[in-house]
Amino acid sequence: MTPPRGMTSFDDIYDRPDPRAYFTRLAPLEYRIPHHAQPVFRAAVAELARRRPGVPVTVVDLCCSYGINAALLNHDITLDDLYDRYTGPAAAGLAPAELAAADREFYASRRRPDAVPVVGVDVSPRAVAYAAAAGLLDAAFAENLETAPASPALAAALARGGLVTVTGGLSYVGPRTFDAVVAPSGGRAWVVAFAVRPVDYRPVADVLRRHGLATRTSERTYPQRRFTGPDERRGALERVRAAGLDPAGREAEGWYHAVLHASRPAEDWDQRGPGLAEDRD
Repeated sequence: MTPPRGMTSFDDIYDRPDPRAYFTRLAPLEYRIPHHAQPVFRAAVAELARRRPGVPVTVVDLCCSYGINAALLNHDITLDDLYDRYTGPAAAGLAPAELAAADREFYASRRRPDAVPVVGVDVSPRAVAYAAAAGLLDAAFAENLETAPASPALAAALARGGLVTVTGGLSYVGPRTFDAVVAPSGGRAWVVAFAVRPVDYRPVADVLRRHGLATRTSERTYPQRRFTGPDERRGALERVRAAGLDPAGREAEGWYHAVLHASRPAEDWDQRGPGLAEDRD
């Protein structure tokens, strides 16, 4: 994957046999967006279940990496718990297969009664393989939908999707991927996506509109992670200003910030607001 100009590449931490390097690398940067997404995704699943009684909700997590969003959605844990687990001494001496086996027990013991099936899609075979081995994904696909259509098996899994989630991947995927992910559901899947500023979500929203989905965007922003250094900070400030956005209080303070985009069929929106719970951290 090629990040936007000036953004640090983290490709190396997605090509490991387990998530220890991922958490070790991101911990000093205080990567937080899955934490902010946790209550939003849970609220979306609950709302879908309420609006479509008797229809099981399957989540499609796009750019799922090691299954972090699935872990937080379906288990009584926090993002800080995961940082502690994968950067602590208990995991340090385990082989990847041993860690995966330990993770299966760890997550099974914390499984929520309202857990839902999760289909994971990511370009990294090793990351999705680990997420499946750890019991976080019910189906895992290492496919690049920017460059090729979905395989028949993935298309069949996507047809069951009720909610499409993504945190951060919008720096790498765009309208083509979302078209491929949403089309098999016949326009019934909701989409909840967090995108760093100043990613232009309009082309994605246009594609979703053609599938009958209306998009709303949050007014607040969510701190995603700290910049890796002065060069990345400089590049982010340039992109934010070029997009006509004000970095004061956000990127100017040394953090990437993300916004929440929620899309659903027009009849599934009401007049009370965005319709999704937003955390208050």
